[in-house]
Parts: sequence; structure tokens; C-alpha cells
Amino acid sequence: MKKIRLYTIPLIAIMVFSSIAFSQKVGSTSMQFLKVMPCARATAMGDAYGVLASGAEAVFWNPAGVARVQNNELSMTYLKWIFDTQQAAFSYATTIESFGAVGVQFQYVDFGEIQEAIWSPTYTDRSNPDHVDYPGLTGRTFRPFSYLLGVTYANQITDKFSTGLSVKYAHESLYNGEVAATVVDQNHDGVPEEIKVNTWANGIIFDFGLDYSTGFRTVRIGASMQNFGANVKYASETNPVPMALRVGVAADVIGEGALLVSSDENRLGVAFDFFQPNDYAQQMHLGAEYEYAHLLAVRAGYKFNYDADGLTVGAGIQQQLGDMRFFFDYSFATLNYNLGNVHRISLGVRF
Repeated sequence: MKKIRLYTIPLIAIMVFSSIAFSQKVGSTSMQFLKVMPCARATAMGDAYGVLASGAEAVFWNPAGVARVQNNELSMTYLKWIFDTQQAAFSYATTIESFGAVGVQFQYVDFGEIQEAIWSPTYTDRSNPDHVDYPGLTGRTFRPFSYLLGVTYANQITDKFSTGLSVKYAHESLYNGEVAATVVDQNHDGVPEEIKVNTWANGIIFDFGLDYSTGFRTVRIGASMQNFGANVKYASETNPVPMALRVGVAADVIGEGALLVSSDENRLGVAFDFFQPNDYAQQMHLGAEYEYAHLLAVRAGYKFNYDADGLTVGAGIQQQLGDMRFFFDYSFATLNYNLGNVHRISLGVRF
């Protein structure tokens, strides 16, 4: 009975949290950078990574996967996104004897330089000796940014079942992290007054996850609830964060203990995730990875029911040097509506 309770408590928690997330199907969410995922291996497989994620990379996808870390693991990712947006992500995970496994993560997003504009159709730049008129532009620029800090704890409850929890602090600045002044008729009495508002928002959010090895060949299942937390406030408006539920299954069809073909040198794994965000209809992720001799891997995936995303591809290599194993991964995706291409590069090491 104790084991049954251990299994059902986190599962019930995830179901409750997901029902709360699904009820927020109106409007848009804030902190959209939380939906742009790092890790080149994962994104090359179409984000079908909720079950496969382990060690340091699991802090971004399913905290329960951190329990599968071997000694120490470090991962770093650089992402070139659309409209000059860049993202850097760092994660580290380690085991602590008789305690479990812990991980930390850091993400930073630079949205690039943006020209400041005002409501007026024209603006005269008095600092310009020629007094050139700009159509709504002030001549100034600003640079929005976001960052996230997180700590994860995971524990292998049995040889097949693990759970995990992440606590994350997220901050997003829309205008250089400054306080702005604006004139509004706050009392609706025709008398405008100047008020100062924050151009940024922050909040504490949580991830919950579970990971289960079925014991049948290499079949694993897992689930995670991401970005569960209170609404965040920009100026005078509050908005929900992009919560999401991932439920997935993964297995090898070729490889050691695989479903179809046993092989020591070749491995072909497949993964499928149901993905339910709180600001869109249900989405699905399908991914595959072929690996040769634990050295070279090629990957492909597809993201279903997305506006701009679709096919993803990538590759990776790994090499053992002494007691350390190094990883290099790359992923590529093209976006619809002429949004361009997305490149991710990840470096990792186990030691």
C-alpha cells in the first residue's frame, strides 16, 4: 500500500494542476520565453523529450529525469531565435548519496535592440541638428531581456519510479528593467495624472514530474507539469504564465533490449509526447533518434498543431576522454510565415 500511495500522490497532483491550467483558456499568457525550450538534442526530436530527458538537461523538461544523473553532468545551450533574439541556457546536476539528485538551471534571453516609438504620428528629434521628423520614432532604443533561475530536487523512489520538483524564479523586462512614467485618467474624472509603473514582472513558478520504467524492454513513460504558479503583473495588468502538461512514452525499436531488433552498435529510439498548454489547443510531438556505436547520432522530429513550427532535424557526437564523456549536439528548424530558421548548439560533459 505504501508503494501505491507513493505512485498516486504525484500523479493526482499533476492531474489537479493540469485541470487548473486547462481552465485558463482565455487570452494570451505572458513570459513567452518560457515556451522556447533549450537543448539541441531535444529540439531536434521535435520536443518529444519529456520521457527521454535525464541528468542536467532534465531540469528544463521533466525534473524527475534528474534522478537518472550519473555522478556529475553539465550542459550549455546557445539558441539563435527569430528577430535577433538570442537565448543562453546552463544546467548542472549531481547525485548526493542517500539524499537523491539535485540540479540547477539558468536561462537568459536577449531580445535584441528595439527602436522606441510613441503614439504621435511624427516626432521631431531635437538632438538632431537637421531636426529630422521620424514617423512615430523617438530616436531612442531599448533592449528587453528575460532570465530564469531554478533549483531541482529528484529522487529515485524505486528502481523503476522517480519523481522531481523544480522551483524557479522568472523575470522579464519589457523596457531595460526600468520604471516608466505615464499620464492617465486614473479616476475617470477628466483630470489626467502622472503615475509610475514597472516595465517588468517576476514570479516564482514550479515544475513537477514523474518518470517510470515499465520493465518491458526499453519502454518508459513520464509526465510533467511545467510553470505552475500565480499570475504575474506588468504595470497594472496581471497575466498567467504559460503552464503546460507533458505526457509521453519512449522506447528503442533497435538496440540493446529493444522492441524489434537487438543490436550492440545500432540504436533507434522513438518518442511521442502529448503537450497541453494553457493558452492553446492540444499539441503533439513526435521524434526519432538513430545512434551508431554510442558515438554519432542523427535525429528528426515533427510538432503537430503548431502555427509556425513543424519539421525539426539535428545531429550529435559524443566522445569519451578519460573519466569524462563530452557531447556536442545541433538542431535546426524552419518556421512558417517567413519567420526564418532556428539554430541551437549544445555542449555537455559527464564526469
